[in-house]
Amino acid sequence: MISQCFLRRLPFSLHHTRSFTVLAFETSADDTCAAVVHSSKSILSNVVIKQNNLHEQYGGIYPITAIDAHQRNMPYAVRRALKEANVDLVKDINGIAFTRGPGMPGCLSVGMNAAKTLAAALNKPIVGVHHMQGHALTPLLTSSNPPKFPFLSLLVSGGHTLLLLGTSLDSFQILATTVDESIGRAIDKVSKLLALKWTSLGPGDALEKFCAQKVDTGPIVIPLPQVTMAGKMSFSYSGLHSRVERFIETFGGIRNIDLPTRMAIARAFQKSAMAQLEDKLLLGLQWCQQKDVPVRHVVLSGGVASNQYLRERLHQCILKADLDLSIDLVFPPPHLCTDNAVMIGWASMHRFLANDFDEYDIESRPKWSIDQLANSATRCTS
Repeated sequence: MISQCFLRRLPFSLHHTRSFTVLAFETSADDTCAAVVHSSKSILSNVVIKQNNLHEQYGGIYPITAIDAHQRNMPYAVRRALKEANVDLVKDINGIAFTRGPGMPGCLSVGMNAAKTLAAALNKPIVGVHHMQGHALTPLLTSSNPPKFPFLSLLVSGGHTLLLLGTSLDSFQILATTVDESIGRAIDKVSKLLALKWTSLGPGDALEKFCAQKVDTGPIVIPLPQVTMAGKMSFSYSGLHSRVERFIETFGGIRNIDLPTRMAIARAFQKSAMAQLEDKLLLGLQWCQQKDVPVRHVVLSGGVASNQYLRERLHQCILKADLDLSIDLVFPPPHLCTDNAVMIGWASMHRFLANDFDEYDIESRPKWSIDQLANSATRCTS
């Protein structure tokens, strides 16, 4: 007896083995994203509708507000993505991808339900993508010298701080993760403590731009650690941001602190936060050498990867490191470091081309460790 799954797959396997166009959705947090990506490594459209103006008053993402905004924005995001790509949903789109997880449950559901509804109604195949896999694989799409497996991936965002060893498109080993909060969350909290006005890219970008201003801090010294958990394969950021908070409280609040001192606090925090990433990256590279894993590339991705100060610090870190192999750092363009649907479309592409689709009743996975990726999907098999 031929399975229903095989019947779903047959038309696509006959006609789309080499050329494939994906409509992708990303709604894991507060950005409503839709994009159209082609298997030739062409980005046909990339729509990102941000919600910063809605969440700034809360100092972070307010879940109910984010869900409501996604529901309002999704139809417009899809329409814009198709129009800008100049494609027809019925005739030109071969498959639909969405962020399955991890992320905020209600937010994930908006993108997932939109994708499932369109795919089922139009008889298109569907693939649910791991959000962090999307970040990790972006340089394979965007780089003129794409990383070769195995490579290390430093994924730094508002929800994650991970050092991964990638050995294939679907296989990632976690070498280090945070024991408390992510670097992105800590940056957002410190930005709020310093009463910085958000830029169009949010509180993290506001902190980076504030630190870059030409303000002389003189001899002011801020008592923050150079590296938290030095020499250990773990990240920790809650203590760092708490020390900033306690220091500010000694002045009776941020309103009582002058600009040079505020600047000194911001720069000391940024330096310590990034130094921790350098420390763990070097430990990861040393671990690879000890295990005889021939890593030649390091991928930096996630929203924090758009930070230019961090990029320069990591360049200097690699140049000064005593390593047996030369290491190339690979960065996606800044606009593809923050959440986007391009990365979701691209991360789904190898599965579409292999006729490896999900069922229409696939569920979201708000908590989903990337090292479980290879064995966790609900997929069609013939």
